[in-house]
Amino acid sequence: MRAALLQITSSDDPSENLETVREMLREAVKNGAGFVLTPEVTNIVSMSRTHQNTVLHLEADDPTLSALQDEARALGIWLLIGSLALKTHDQDGRFANRSVMINPEGEIVARYDKIHMFDVQVTPEETYRESDGYRPGTRATMVETPFGNVGMTICYDVRFPHLYRTLAKAGAQILTVPAAFSHVTGEAHWHTLLRARAIETGCYVLAPAQTGQHQASRGAQRRTYGHSLVIAPWGEVLLDAGEGCGISYVDLDLEQVAKARGKVPALGHDREFDGP
Repeated sequence: MRAALLQITSSDDPSENLETVREMLREAVKNGAGFVLTPEVTNIVSMSRTHQNTVLHLEADDPTLSALQDEARALGIWLLIGSLALKTHDQDGRFANRSVMINPEGEIVARYDKIHMFDVQVTPEETYRESDGYRPGTRATMVETPFGNVGMTICYDVRFPHLYRTLAKAGAQILTVPAAFSHVTGEAHWHTLLRARAIETGCYVLAPAQTGQHQASRGAQRRTYGHSLVIAPWGEVLLDAGEGCGISYVDLDLEQVAKARGKVPALGHDREFDGP
């Protein structure tokens, strides 16, 4: 299976971002991709909860999701929408940060709501409180596809290795980590974290990313790291998209999963222990 990773700079205008993704999907298919992945918060990058409340929708009414389902059906591809910011029925008004897998018939076959919230102070000037606006998910998700079993995660999840080990032990061969990674933490940790998750599990890791300076009509602007990555099951970096927008391609070979796990079968070596 040829996979294509889209690297984009989403603004706070969902309709504008949708048109960008549509064009890139069509180009990816022309170049042979059968599985296309978009980054975290594909539909909007915004630090303004007021603006988000104005432009976001419930999943059932979301125009980005509906349009991308139509595109997947028309193009005959598997499509991972890395995540969408969506309204929910939660009483506190918080949104969902939801990754969605769509099959070539345009059907949603899996959903994953980001479990781990990015509540950090990266620098004195750069603070995030994701849990203020988004409610955390509670369930890990793996989906079976004709080209392999895919474990779905999002961005900050990558710092919690037990999630990836759980997915791999459940049968995942490919792990997806769509992201809008902070530029500061990206420079320090992005490559190392993704390589570690691949090495620990013997999985492919596919991480499509937001990149650059994100334009905002309201609220503060964000800068993200880019460098969409594909890591092989043995830990090699197969693809690094750098910091520009564009499409990157990789051919997946699940025999490499079996080879890596055959060399170091760590998934079967867990032992119970006491303490500390």
